[in-house]
Amino acid sequence: MATDRQKRVWDEAAPRYDRQIAFLERHWFVGAREWVCARAQGRVLEVAIGTGRNLPFYRPGTTITGIELSTEMLAVARTRAAELGRAADLREGDAHRLPFEDGSFDTVVCVLSLCTITDPARAIGEMKRVLVPGGTLLLADHIRSSFGPLRVAQRLAEQVTIRTAGEHFTRRQLPLVQAQGFEIVETERLKAGTVERIRARKP
Repeated sequence: MATDRQKRVWDEAAPRYDRQIAFLERHWFVGAREWVCARAQGRVLEVAIGTGRNLPFYRPGTTITGIELSTEMLAVARTRAAELGRAADLREGDAHRLPFEDGSFDTVVCVLSLCTITDPARAIGEMKRVLVPGGTLLLADHIRSSFGPLRVAQRLAEQVTIRTAGEHFTRRQLPLVQAQGFEIVETERLKAGTVERIRARKP
């Protein structure tokens, strides 16, 4: 199954993930985590929390729950939460089948993960389900560029990355969010259109 393959990929990547993504965050995804976490409030669910790199940026007063497919990534996140003294309910689970009741959260966050989740439309549907009416969805990810030559390069890269890691460079989450009936409150598109941040509201 594709999800089982993704789990294996990220379990193997966990020991080196922080080192690799830190470089990209300094040069490509600058400020994405801060942007998202500054807008999160109340009961927060972070889908695909990974190694917990968002944890330092959540505001006081938020209650954090995290779900993560990879056992090894989640172990790093638990260590990070303990080192920060940040209370967080961190659970192993699948974004396609969130183990929570309808309307359980005020905010749902997903950062740099819908690019690799097997069925992003289904995952966004699950995010909507667990949000309260009026709740906030916050996303940040890399997407297909608005610059033609760069899109060509992204498609070429995908010939390798989809096969080896399930990672897509030409997806765009905004149409999927709109298709779920969310109200788009705020968007930013950066770095030749390759990075997009979205704040949306569940009706």
